[in-house]
Amino acid sequence: MAADPPLPPPIAAQLNHLLTYSPLPVKVEQMWSGCRNGRYCDRFALLIPFCLDYVKWEVIFNAYHPSAVPDFIFSAEDVGFNPLLEAHERDANVNGLSVMSPLVDWNYKDPSRLLSLICQFRDSYINYQKKRAQQVDDERMSFEISTVLARKGTEVSVASFPDRDEVKFAVPIPELEFNKLVTPCPWKQEQKIYLQAFFVVAKGYAMTPPVPRLKLVSTQDLKPFLNVEDIKLAPWSDQMCMLTYLSDLEVMLNDQVVEAVAGVAKRRRFIEALSPFFGRPIEADPVFCRRASILGISGVFSFLVHFSIPLQFPNKQPILKLESTQHFNFNGLPIVSSPINDYPWSPRWDNATMAERIFDFLVEECLNFKKYCNDTIPTAQ
Repeated sequence: MAADPPLPPPIAAQLNHLLTYSPLPVKVEQMWSGCRNGRYCDRFALLIPFCLDYVKWEVIFNAYHPSAVPDFIFSAEDVGFNPLLEAHERDANVNGLSVMSPLVDWNYKDPSRLLSLICQFRDSYINYQKKRAQQVDDERMSFEISTVLARKGTEVSVASFPDRDEVKFAVPIPELEFNKLVTPCPWKQEQKIYLQAFFVVAKGYAMTPPVPRLKLVSTQDLKPFLNVEDIKLAPWSDQMCMLTYLSDLEVMLNDQVVEAVAGVAKRRRFIEALSPFFGRPIEADPVFCRRASILGISGVFSFLVHFSIPLQFPNKQPILKLESTQHFNFNGLPIVSSPINDYPWSPRWDNATMAERIFDFLVEECLNFKKYCNDTIPTAQ
């Protein structure tokens, strides 16, 4: 299948700047040309992060006039969302004057203009969804919205289904600066943990308050440091509200983060303990200490041992894989063993004992692996 044609340079500069400098992970879903057999693409669909999900907006340029102001098509579900019209009406009501559209000062020579517009539109979309949520006919829900939305960074959205309406909250917690907790910091964007809560809307006053579906969600890059999916949430009790639940959750998450920082130090000390037995690792994860590779030699047979160290170390032992440096399959790839975790292990051992027991285990296991490598090559022929 033929590759899509490129964007004209002025349009490409706008999109590249957006993807490089956006404070949120905006994605390009598709790119196409407005003309059949066009030389250039001039429109694309963007996935904009919002409320722990994405909204899809289309950006329409003109390849024949790349300096022209772009047009925008917003989600079909959001028929009431028109940020250009809303800005005009809001300012006109306040000042009694008409105002210029944000597109009037478009300058195609400034590559930051598209990013600036998308950020403005997203802020307008946040306010649009807040207004929708505040109009929900549910007294309990109105109380939750009036209190939780005051928290900085909280986003809310309303979704309609054939049998119900739902209000979804995305509340950032706790206010910890993860980028300062891990040194050296590998993250370009700010890392967050969110509480995601889904409330089914009860029409009018409900005798039984709705029990929300709760889930912890983190930014993707945070998972090598702290996997929130492993954290068990406390149950929602009667007469509880979001503010009281969040207060207890923040205390618990703060303890989890302290443990995660200590976990990095534990894994680092284990990797350091490998050196007296295996020699200095030829490769290791210097930030989260989740991986390490050492070179092993048995007679004339040399091989690599890859350590995959879990977040729950030392309660969970590292997973080992052996990789031959001398045996290759017909695709030219080194032969690798299956994951190994049946070696002697106790979380009560000190790091030196752990490393020594692994070394003793590999003295015999490497001979089995060598035989496996020798047997595998003729089998593949």
